[in-house]
Amino acid sequence: MSQITVGDTTAMPDEGPIEREHVKVRSWKLPITLLVMTALLALLYSLSPREGIARFNLAGGPATIQLGQISVPAATSAWLSIAVLGLLAAFAVWNTLTYRRTAIWVPIAFAAFGLFGFLAWAGAGGMVPVVTLLAGALSLAVPLVFGGLGGVIGERVGVVNVAIEGQLLLGAFNAALVSSITGSPIAGLIGAMFGGVLVALVLAAFSIKYLVQQVIVGVVLNVLVLGLTTFLYNILLSPNEAALNNPTRFSTMPIPVLSEIPVIGGILFNQTLIVYLMYVAVVVVTWGLYRSRWGLRLRAVGEHPQAADTVGIRVNATRFWNVTLAGAIAGAGGAYFTLVSVPRFGENMTAGLGFIALATVIFGQWDPIKTALAGLLFGFASQLQGLLVVLGTPIPSQFMLMLPYVITILAVAGFVGTSRAPAAAGTPYVKG
Repeated sequence: MSQITVGDTTAMPDEGPIEREHVKVRSWKLPITLLVMTALLALLYSLSPREGIARFNLAGGPATIQLGQISVPAATSAWLSIAVLGLLAAFAVWNTLTYRRTAIWVPIAFAAFGLFGFLAWAGAGGMVPVVTLLAGALSLAVPLVFGGLGGVIGERVGVVNVAIEGQLLLGAFNAALVSSITGSPIAGLIGAMFGGVLVALVLAAFSIKYLVQQVIVGVVLNVLVLGLTTFLYNILLSPNEAALNNPTRFSTMPIPVLSEIPVIGGILFNQTLIVYLMYVAVVVVTWGLYRSRWGLRLRAVGEHPQAADTVGIRVNATRFWNVTLAGAIAGAGGAYFTLVSVPRFGENMTAGLGFIALATVIFGQWDPIKTALAGLLFGFASQLQGLLVVLGTPIPSQFMLMLPYVITILAVAGFVGTSRAPAAAGTPYVKG
């Protein structure tokens, strides 16, 4: 990063000329990332050329009107996308050289054209099921979005919620157990939220009341929940599979009219109750965080607890109850594993997704909408991994397993720009 100071002189009536200085800062992170990605894709297409026709299947879902297939020449589409990516990267470089801010549409357009060219190259001689790809990405992103929202609320109020993994896992366990006993997926969802609250209460008690280092508490809770659920699975669920590990799943609830929209209708509006609750949670948390008294108090406590205390806000009480709320939201994400995705609980079935949810909080700059989009990005990367294996691309299978994590790292490193956590996040507050 480099910077330059540009000054101008303004004459004042009685005080003489006063020089004003304006500091302009430029960051090379985005243009360098775009150039590197363009070069890597061009190298891939050069070393492993794929000829043939790539077919993008847009049909699928409950929509009455189906769009069918779009066929494009694979090699031509890939190299045309490289040309567009090069222009976008050059535009970002020019903006940086002239101290202009690169608009958000540039990385969005870069990602769209890059993905199109890559899928055309990967789908040479085969078919890319667009609707299935996007629907699978949304499905994989649901627990990440719930976990990310819990992380946003926790860190915005000043508590680093490393225990998202434990909240998701205990939520999945409780959902399977309660739903199996009651035969009700709604009861299972409530049980999952209760499981997330339990983990959050322990986190809040140790980090807020007893001032234990928050990251350490979160890591210990994750290990504790993993051991506890594994133990209970082996002695309770596994011997009584039919009675205690056979949850009633949520069924899909297509929304009239909206679910009939071609392509996106079946993806967004032919979903289960938990997915619709995710939509509502993103909207409500966003509105509440920036437009309500609750959000103002929460952000004040996370940014400057001393000032918040001065105006009468009970800092530690506000932190305690909001960490509990965050646990309930993350626990609801755990319910997706056993009430929608897989109709049973398995050992360590969250497989570290709680830590990815924590990464989406950073990628999303502690904003609910951006965090949700980061979760969707990781879900898409995970779904793309499986598709590339099916299409028989020459990329090694080991890299396919790394793909979701590589994309997350690249996104955090290159596209997110400068991130600043809430000033008091991770810092306990002692009054006086």
